[in-house]
Amino acid sequence: MKEFTLTDINTSFSCYNQFANLYKELKDVYFDTINIKLEKWFGANMSAALGGVLDKLDFTTSINVNSKNEAILSILKKNGFLANYGYEKNPDVNNTTIQYLKLRASDSRYFNSYVMNELLSRSDLPEMSEPLKKKIAESIYEIFVNAQIHSKSDYIYTCGQFFPHKEKIEFTIVDMGIGFKKHINDSFNFSLSSVQAIKWALINGNTTKKDVPGGIGLSLLTEFIKLNRGKFQIISDDGFYEVGETENSGFLDAPFPGTIVNMEFRTDDTNSYRLSSESDYTDDIF
Repeated sequence: MKEFTLTDINTSFSCYNQFANLYKELKDVYFDTINIKLEKWFGANMSAALGGVLDKLDFTTSINVNSKNEAILSILKKNGFLANYGYEKNPDVNNTTIQYLKLRASDSRYFNSYVMNELLSRSDLPEMSEPLKKKIAESIYEIFVNAQIHSKSDYIYTCGQFFPHKEKIEFTIVDMGIGFKKHINDSFNFSLSSVQAIKWALINGNTTKKDVPGGIGLSLLTEFIKLNRGKFQIISDDGFYEVGETENSGFLDAPFPGTIVNMEFRTDDTNSYRLSSESDYTDDIF
């Protein structure tokens, strides 16, 4: 049996490093049992990252997920993640989870309704006009479409979590595809690092799609998150990039075998937001 321990998992650089090292250490394990131990804390939205990595590992092995921390087991039963590893699913009576989903790349219509119903319809989010809410939904949908078209991943993993005491909602989308660096460098004969490739993809107008505009969706989403004092993170290959109140980047110890996109929305934001083109709305202009 091979064991790996994930400790105090949230959305920090060191935690993404743990996922990269998990894959690095276990990717060549065949015909054995892998035991994943979760200790101290596990943010439920990171089920998307763990689910993607474990799927990447499970072709010739069996995988167990366990923890001595009942709080970790409880939240991962509520969001449905542990139902994939032999546990029963528990009801989420407090409505703090955004359910874990493993979607085929062709399930884009279902993903769109999931984002609206599970995330953007939550009353915990700051007030925003319906046109802006629609634009943000389109921006998040663009992340799914980019994974669908460019990553060459069979599945896309998504999950979220509302943290009432921390006053934030985390929402995560993961694919196990080729990543930003390879796709952009191959498309344009660039030689960008993983961090440079992520930054390139976030520039308004940059796209690898042919003969169509692109990049606008991610630009709008990141601008909203900055105003909200949240954060937007992309981890792809060995690159980490975060934009929010501050900008941070770095290189992981090993490549992550795909791409993680994580969004943090602050729920203590009392501002109201709208698109600047909405002349009939009088609150703060976005």
